[in-house]
Amino acid sequence: MRTPAATPDPRPFRVLLVEDDDTFGRRLESGLRGNGYAPTWRRTGADALAEAERASYDALLLDLGLPDTDGLDVVRRMRDRFPRLRIVVFTSREDGADVVTGREAGADDHLAKPFGLDALLSRLRVHLRPRYSAAPLSDPVRLGDLVIEAAARRCTLDGAEVPLPPEEFAVLIVLARYADTAVTGQHLAARARVEDPSGPGAALDVTVASLSRRLADAARTAPRPVRLPRISTVRGRAYRLETDLF
Repeated sequence: MRTPAATPDPRPFRVLLVEDDDTFGRRLESGLRGNGYAPTWRRTGADALAEAERASYDALLLDLGLPDTDGLDVVRRMRDRFPRLRIVVFTSREDGADVVTGREAGADDHLAKPFGLDALLSRLRVHLRPRYSAAPLSDPVRLGDLVIEAAARRCTLDGAEVPLPPEEFAVLIVLARYADTAVTGQHLAARARVEDPSGPGAALDVTVASLSRRLADAARTAPRPVRLPRISTVRGRAYRLETDLF
């Protein structure tokens, strides 16, 4: 029976799973994916460290008994490099030296093998819960040379107003709230009160495209080069306001 999704977060939580046992790893990967997470499975410590540098993750699930390196060393390096990463380690027994040293190395939690999928999902819900809601927006919001005044329903680029229809302004506000994070079309449509993208006319797609065009036109006609966040389309019908361009 499928466990209900833990949260209406606009994107699936990304989980890096490090497990060298093919059967157990495949079961965990399938279970995580089936419950709304986005898992990436690696079998060695070296591959896990390389993957963590390549992409951003919310949680690390790590078997301490790796074939190529000391799992505790992986924990230390991950904790030093990614201080906000939630780390759950798998240990061979409930009470042992590896539990204590795992916590000392920087792990947030541990599970004794063998364990069930429900136990793992429960731990993930606990550790990722503080990130379920986006941080409140300040007013005005400044993203490069783009300034969004939510209360006044006004948007300016380098001091010049960019006229936006109400639905496009609403979309921009939601994307700014989750800046640099992929927001699913369903979540964006609900928050901005735009027709669901799966409905007739694909209203959300049209709204996002129009918003992107207006912002690009404003940047093109600005008297000087401006720093403007870009709206990108993410595979799986999601959108992201990218601010790491400046």
